[in-house]
Amino acid sequence: MSKEKNVLDSIQVNHNDAVDMGDNHLSSSVKTPLRSDAFELSDKEKIEIIQKNFAEIMHALGLDLNDESLKGTPYRVAKMYVEEIFHGLNPKNRPDAKKFDNKYEYGDMVVVKNINVTSFCEHHFLPFIGKAHVAYFSSGRVIGLSKINRIVDFYARRPQVQERLTLQIADELQTALETENVAVFIESKHFCVSTRGIQDRESSTITTEYRGEFKKKLVQQRFIDYMKTNTEM
Repeated sequence: MSKEKNVLDSIQVNHNDAVDMGDNHLSSSVKTPLRSDAFELSDKEKIEIIQKNFAEIMHALGLDLNDESLKGTPYRVAKMYVEEIFHGLNPKNRPDAKKFDNKYEYGDMVVVKNINVTSFCEHHFLPFIGKAHVAYFSSGRVIGLSKINRIVDFYARRPQVQERLTLQIADELQTALETENVAVFIESKHFCVSTRGIQDRESSTITTEYRGEFKKKLVQQRFIDYMKTNTEM
């Protein structure tokens, strides 16, 4: 019996349980659920396995893989999964958020808003797309502004739940900036809502995490006011 068959046998889930978990948008942990051997295979080996299995999915759907337009699809999907949309699973791609002394002693709120978020719901592997807004008060150390965008993108580029994504970004910012005074606000549209089930294309989901000074209502309101400010250049 092949290793792949053993894997499939070990993950059989009751149909109703699987539907309930997906529809209730549950998450089991703040940490992304990864196996201890998650990075034993090389990217090339992962692409080969995914390519083979995605071809099986297409075959099961009745698609003709000999068609000129379809025959390269399994490889394209596999390469996209490993190198693009799920590259945030691999810790080697974690942004190097180098710290610098806040020599100019700027002590007020720093806000980075309208950061693009592109992630994939871990229950249906459909995208959710939106914007993240983050803020912090310096504790005497700062990081490059682009690193904040990269942190958001790194944690988004994996199968996700928006609530977990919000917390992971907050945790990473708190570590990188050496301060508990961080805030994260994400609003996104979920394709698992708009393209299946209820098929509601108008609703969006907001998640927030306020820590340290941002637990104060007046500070939260300042952050929200900054987000609402029209700063298009």
